[in-house]
Amino acid sequence: MTAFLHVAAVQLTSTTDVTANLERSTYWIRRAADEGADLIVLPENFGCFPGNDMDKLAHAEAVEDGPLTAPLRALAMELGVVILAGSIPERGPDEHHTYNTSVLIGRAGETLAAYRKIHLFDVDLKGELTYRESAAVAAGSDVVVADVDGWVVGMSVCYDLRFPELYRALSEKGARVLLIPAAFALHTGKDHWEPLIRARAIENQAFVAAAGQWGRHGPRRVTWGKSMLVDPWGTLLAVASEGEGVAIATFDRELQDRVRAELPSLTHRRL
Repeated sequence: MTAFLHVAAVQLTSTTDVTANLERSTYWIRRAADEGADLIVLPENFGCFPGNDMDKLAHAEAVEDGPLTAPLRALAMELGVVILAGSIPERGPDEHHTYNTSVLIGRAGETLAAYRKIHLFDVDLKGELTYRESAAVAAGSDVVVADVDGWVVGMSVCYDLRFPELYRALSEKGARVLLIPAAFALHTGKDHWEPLIRARAIENQAFVAAAGQWGRHGPRRVTWGKSMLVDPWGTLLAVASEGEGVAIATFDRELQDRVRAELPSLTHRRL
């Protein structure tokens, strides 16, 4: 068990070009590792950001053996780091659906955990954004945590951020760190991204690592970015600037223990 966990949130502008996406992911993973990161978090759809979710069917792969995760497994072993493959299109329950799956890869290249996104983004914001993720993606059902150097990390993906009950369930499983890979839309992100992340940190007295997509991914998709690392008091520890990049901060177990002891709200719950 370590007292400190050095965490990086990578911000990308992924497109339909899988080769280019993996090259950019590799570049920023190496940069983060050079700066001492133990855990490196990639955003949702890091390797394949298609025009629509139906296009993901052509890239669907198994968690343990696929072209999107294989390079990350090799990098994790080479660099001695833990990598969150923000999300991949995992083969789904039928030929018409994938799962939107986040894969946590250990230092030996092994799968530490895999989480299938539970809450799917189906919205119609008149004149701004219409999107129906469930048309080609099946929802998961399991609440997933894993161990990284003695820290329990809880897994989620993007739209899950709006559902505090998931994060409370992760907290009940012992999560000290909440991982939120995302591709938050510009229209909603500019108003909701930071407040929601800080709320999840404060109410669960947990560190948060939120890695987002940024910029224009095609004619219809623009994402907000602002990848960030937040402490259990809700304080911003690091925020990525505009464009691709990485935000890095150190998570301090003693600080978290102090917050939880001085303001023991997690022990005061009645419902």
